[in-house]
This record gives sequence, C-alpha cells and structure tokens, in this order.
Amino acid sequence: MADTQTVDTGPEETEKQPRSVRVVLLALMITMMLAMLDNMIVGTAMPTIVGELGGLEHLSWVVTAYTLATASSTPLWGKLGDMYGRKGAFMTSIVIFLAGSALSGMAQNMGQLIGFRAIQGLGAGGLMVGVMAIIGDLIPPRERGKYQGMMAGVMALAMIGGPLVGGTITDNWGWRWSFYINLPLGVIALAAISVVLHLPKKRSEARIDYLGAGLLTVGITSIVLVTTWGGSQYAWTSVRIMELIGLGVAALVGFVFWQTKAVEPVVPLHIFRSRNFSLMAVIGFVTGFVMFGATLFLPLYQQSVQGASATNSGLLLLPMLGAMLVTSMVAGRVTTNTGRYKVFPVVGSVLMVVGLYLLSTMDTGTSRFMSGVFMAVVGLGMGCLMQITMLVAQNSVEMKDMGVASSTSTLSRTLGSSFGVAIMGALFNHRVQDVMAQRAGALGSKVTEGSAQLDAKSLAKLPAVAREAYQHAVSAGVHSAFLLGAVIAVVALVAAVFVKEVPLKGAGAGAAAPKPGEGSGADSGSGSDAVAPVSVVEAV
Repeated sequence: MADTQTVDTGPEETEKQPRSVRVVLLALMITMMLAMLDNMIVGTAMPTIVGELGGLEHLSWVVTAYTLATASSTPLWGKLGDMYGRKGAFMTSIVIFLAGSALSGMAQNMGQLIGFRAIQGLGAGGLMVGVMAIIGDLIPPRERGKYQGMMAGVMALAMIGGPLVGGTITDNWGWRWSFYINLPLGVIALAAISVVLHLPKKRSEARIDYLGAGLLTVGITSIVLVTTWGGSQYAWTSVRIMELIGLGVAALVGFVFWQTKAVEPVVPLHIFRSRNFSLMAVIGFVTGFVMFGATLFLPLYQQSVQGASATNSGLLLLPMLGAMLVTSMVAGRVTTNTGRYKVFPVVGSVLMVVGLYLLSTMDTGTSRFMSGVFMAVVGLGMGCLMQITMLVAQNSVEMKDMGVASSTSTLSRTLGSSFGVAIMGALFNHRVQDVMAQRAGALGSKVTEGSAQLDAKSLAKLPAVAREAYQHAVSAGVHSAFLLGAVIAVVALVAAVFVKEVPLKGAGAGAAAPKPGEGSGADSGSGSDAVAPVSVVEAV
C-alpha cells in the first residue's frame, strides 16, 4: 500500500526529519492539552457563569452536552480518518472545536452556551483520537514507548493545572476567556500541523455508514445519560432510566448486527478477533472507571476530612499524578529498549488493586502523608497502564484500521469513566446519607438531602456535631467507593494475565520479528505486515 512504503533518503533529508517530527509532536501535545484542559478550566468558572447568565437548573447540561457530543463522535472521527485521511479529519476536528470555543465565549444565555458546548464537544471527539492515530502512523510501535512520558506529562499537567488556570483566568479576565484561551493555542497547533505534517492522502470510494453511525450515537448517548442522570436527577428504577436503558441496548444490538452487513462499517468487528485488542479495551474501560472515580473523591476527602484548601484542588492529586508520570516514562523507555510489554499491564493492575484497597482504609485519622503514599501506589499502577493499552491496541490491528482502533480504545476509557463516576458516586452518596442519618439524626438527613458532596463554604456553616458527622460519613463513603474500585480493578488484572506478548514492529535496533503465524487470527491480529508503520521521512 502507498501509505506503508518506507522511502530511502540521503543524509541531508534524514538530518531534517527529527526537527520536523518534534514540531509535529509539539503540535499534537498542544492539541491533546486542549482536549484535556477544557472541562477542568470550565468547571472552575461555572459558578461565575451561572451568576451572569442564570439558568442554574440547566447547569449540568453545560457539561453533559459536551460529554455526549464528545463520546458519540469519537468513533466517527476515527473512521473518517481511516477512510479519507488522518490529517484532514484531525484539522477539521480542531476547527470545529475552536469554533465551538469562540461561540461558547460569546454565549448570551444558558441555552446558547449548552448548544455551543455541544459543537465544541463534537470537535473534541476527534482531538484525542487524531493525536493517537497520527502518532500511530508516524512512530513505529517499537519506538512509540519513548513518547509515552510526553503524553502522561500532558495529562498530569492538565489535571493539576486545570483548576488553577481556570480560577486565575476567571478572576482576572472573566469567564469568557475560559473558552477564548483555546483559540491562540489551537491556531498554533493548526498552523504547525498544516505546514509540517504530510501524510499519504486517501480517498475511499465507499459511502459513510450513516445507519451504523446513527445507531452507535443513540446507544452511546443513552449510556452516558443513564450514568449521568441515574441516582441524581432520576432514581435508578425510574421509568425514564429504564426507557434509556432499553433504547441503548436496542440501539447497540442493532449496531452490532448492522456492522456485519455494512460495506464500510464504523467499527469493523474483525478488530475484536484480536485477543490483545479486546483485552486492551477491557483494561482501558477499567482504568477509566478507576481513574476518574479517584480524581472525583480524593479531593473531596482531603477537603472535607483533612481540611485541605479547595483552591489548589489539583495539587492534592500530585502524588498520584507524579507517580503516574514517572512510571509511564519508565515503562515507555523499557518497552522501546526491549520490545517487551506484558509485564506492565500485569504489574500495573496489581498495583492498582493494592492502591485502591489502601485508599479504602482511609478514615478521619489518616494523615496527609499516608493518603499521599496510597495515592502514589495507585498512580504507579495507572502509569503502567495508561499508554501501554493504546500501544498494544494499535499494534494488534492493520494500518488501515489504526483510526478505529484508536477511537475504540479512547471510547472504552471514556465509557469507563462515565460508569465509574456514576456507580462509585451512587455508592458514595448512599453511604454518606446513611452515616449522616445515624450520627446526626434528622439534622444529618437534612444536610445531605440535596447533595452528599458539600463544598467548603457549606461545610463551614454546619454545627460542630453535623460537621464531625459529615467527616465520618465522607470517610465511610470513600471506603465503599474505593473498595468497589479495587474489586473492579481485579477484572483488569485477569485481562492482563491473558495478554499475548506479540513483538512490536519498528525500526528500533534489535526489534524482534514476529514469528510465522503470529500475525493473524484471534490471538494477535498483528502479522509482519499488519502494522507496517508509515515512514517518518515519507510522513513528515
């Protein structure tokens, strides 16, 4: 295939390629930062936005509209990149994201903001997928581990710096700049990619699978709404939630059936014949489940029980994120040097199970140092898993399916985070309300009637007896949530044990060649020609 040819070049051109690759990677990291920072910056600005625009009753839809659009469009962007070229699809997603950002900053009421956030989310669905798929095109799997640290660093920086940046922007420039800040960064990334990145052009004669796309969108939307509304706006057993579950199941069953008939399916089902790809989807789902549950409840515990300041809430996660960054860099370097990777999913899953169990033992007397140690253990586990799952998933499919492999892996993590926040949140809320009723009677029930998650101001206004009861209640809720997380993480451990270590292809010295017969079939799906990477000289 034209997009898998390696072109021999002279010394002069070879000398130029590292700088070009660095420019492209810098642009990709900026784009990845935009995708990860947005919700965190906007979340900090939300009280100010509501104060100016009103519409408090529609507040949740500002986040939900973005999440729905992102989740439902993620598989479509991956497929469009595979069919019509990765560069064009990626640049289009950036333009849509920037247009949504500009419109959101100009919103005059809550209805407009919700609509513009949906446009922004539609573009955001292609940002992370585009980054991962383009890296998959440019960098051979054997060499890709070196860049894991960069991606983990961007993730850690976004999670730590997001609330700080959002608060600073809102306080000094106004909430509208929470959206406008995306524009200069996005334009820089867009310009760099336009000038420097040159991928082989594609043009598929097949038509887009509109029916499959529609069924998948309905199914994903139903799942996200169930996990968003269940236990909060509607009871889990309510008619609305049951309707959404029925609609989602019907749409997804119809989608799977149609994908066996479609000429150019949105998600080719043959990629799941690869054992490694399917196992990575499971591990990615569990990692998303655990990670976003941890980032939700750990700051709440530290603020409510340990008395930490909410202003620097991102810094409270530093032990976990720092450990994740270091481990990800080490795992990437070892993978590049040795070509071996199975040890990381196994060790990472074990550390995640142990770390979550340790977090579940925290109570009102746990020191910040000890909770930091427990968080670091979880971070070490996630660092072994975060990028390795994408690397192995991409190594398990043919080059023509790189986009859908990247989007499916991203979607599995996104859905895992939705389920994690919903299920762990429901368990936490139920436990908090029970303990408050036991320890503070009617007053305790009244305090948590609206929400089991109180901010610092609300907590400070409580009588001493209710405040103490709430601290015990949060400790009990955290115990239940993280114990559940530890049980779910065992699923990742079981999946990791069954991963088959298929050698990574690439230009690295001493890269192991695949053995005959390893390349196809249900066990690996990655033969000697399955993931022939685009030459960097040709691509850049």
